[in-house]
Amino acid sequence: MTADLFADQPPDWQEPLGDGALVLRGFALPYTAMLLATLPVLLAQAPLRHMLTPGGQSMSVAMSSCGDYGWVSDRRGYRYAAQDPASGLPWPPLPADWLQLATSAAAAAGFAGFAPDACLINCYQPGARMALHQDRDERDFSQPIVSVSLGLPVVFLFGGLQRSDRAQRVPLAHGDVVVWGGPARLRYHGVLPLQLGSHPLLGAQRLNLTFRKAR
Repeated sequence: MTADLFADQPPDWQEPLGDGALVLRGFALPYTAMLLATLPVLLAQAPLRHMLTPGGQSMSVAMSSCGDYGWVSDRRGYRYAAQDPASGLPWPPLPADWLQLATSAAAAAGFAGFAPDACLINCYQPGARMALHQDRDERDFSQPIVSVSLGLPVVFLFGGLQRSDRAQRVPLAHGDVVVWGGPARLRYHGVLPLQLGSHPLLGAQRLNLTFRKAR
């Protein structure tokens, strides 16, 4: 049995979810201290808030953004905006170390040259969830999505190109990164309700950093 029989197999820390989609187990762990040190500065400028859906319902996940654009939701619909609607000011800049994490993760998943201009900051408290949805508010679907998990573990739902397609249930832990693009770029995805627990660094919450090329 020769080594080249396994040449196309991913390393143990890479978990394929299908063509164009990978979980990079523990990839963000070396960045954790930097991420958590920078986060309070960003949220002081653009605090977390529970946005309204176009139907007028309050989202269970508290959100903010950094970068050239932030994602917003209200009765007018879903969209990216260059200014935080709560303050009228530009979103905080995307920190260089955060950008390095995003581009490195994308490259590790086979998407070299990723240059995100938006990072969604999502905070899940126990019971918060994200329904199955597609990320369709970006202009260029050739660019991947890079999603970083911090804090409490959660079950990530990764479905197909139709909402009715059966979704994989993917456990995610602190430091895991999911990257999807190419043929997987418009697959439906979501998050099951966060369970009670306490993380040694973040307490009873999960943070999700989602890097995107909005424009």
